[in-house]
Amino acid sequence: MSSLDLHHLAQNIKRWGTELGFQQTGICDTDLSLEEPRLQAWLDKQYHGEMAWMAKYGMTRARPHELVPGTLRVISVRMNYLPTDAAFARTLNNPEQGYISRYALGRDYHKVLRQRLKKLGEKITQYCQQFEYQGIVNFRPFVDSAPIMERPLAVKAGLGWVGKHSLVINNQAGSWFFLGELLINLPLPIDSPVEEQCGKCVACMTTCPTGAIVEPYTIDARRCISYLTIELEGAIPEEFRPLMGNRIYGCDDCQLICPWNRFSSLTEEDDFSPRRALHTPELLDLFQWSEEKFLRITEGSPIRRIGYLRWLRNISVALGNAPYQDKIVLALQERFGLGEVLDEHLHWAIAQQKVKREEKTLKIQTSQQKRLVRAITKGLPRDA
Repeated sequence: MSSLDLHHLAQNIKRWGTELGFQQTGICDTDLSLEEPRLQAWLDKQYHGEMAWMAKYGMTRARPHELVPGTLRVISVRMNYLPTDAAFARTLNNPEQGYISRYALGRDYHKVLRQRLKKLGEKITQYCQQFEYQGIVNFRPFVDSAPIMERPLAVKAGLGWVGKHSLVINNQAGSWFFLGELLINLPLPIDSPVEEQCGKCVACMTTCPTGAIVEPYTIDARRCISYLTIELEGAIPEEFRPLMGNRIYGCDDCQLICPWNRFSSLTEEDDFSPRRALHTPELLDLFQWSEEKFLRITEGSPIRRIGYLRWLRNISVALGNAPYQDKIVLALQERFGLGEVLDEHLHWAIAQQKVKREEKTLKIQTSQQKRLVRAITKGLPRDA
């Protein structure tokens, strides 16, 4: 029996990754010591908001070898999720429809990637059993599901660089992809990082509706629409509600304006195809769903975890931002009594509708959003 050639194994891992549906696979060590002071400074400024688990696990996030003792390498993967007919501009330009972040239109990505990563780990184990290898191969897959800094690891593994919006960008694929990690106890050869290519561009910073990108590479989650509509359990601060427009689950603005996303590829995964009820949906239709219907349609979807009341909370804000219609006010009035937080948002939305009725105003978009829609239509015609 011959000895295990780790270089040949690394080549096989990348080939198996492609066969399993990943667009890229890279390998890095576990040293994220350079990230620790940045992470601590971010936590000290309370930029994590109500995400207490961020502070709870602290520097463990930068130490994969402590998360899974014995880990020597991290295999980092990316998988495209941009669906056909993304309808970015079409939805953002229609205040009577709800905009859902495009990653959430299909099946929950956690399950899809974790299953593939597990298969990759099993292939590695089976391969090693054919050779003289003193030890047991241990691996654990993670997909946005543990205290681990997936983006710095992806950068170390050569999958791209971190843009000023804090997301990983690849010069051949943009940023419309999910990341996953396989922690493993094999001393595999590592890949080299790629050079950052954002230059002086600050398009993502100037486009963010709420000013959440407080400085390059730094997000104040408390201002981010994705945080406000997904992670925040209580009331959305009033100052941000008008700025949310019709975004009811997440926000893609910083990616939509990014020039590198002109090179993005569509997903090859049927699981990420939009569910009909969630693609370019009418706000009033969504608002009239019963809890049973919400749970049924969002089964196996990342949207389900916010729960029915937060779903209604988000939609009520979007309805408040929509042009005045009698039927909107009537729909809002019918939802009182389900919860104090929701009731407060309903009162706000009704007040906004009444102001629009009195002013007879047709202004429904900020100049910032109009610029974004124009940029999408011109720069991303396939996905507009």
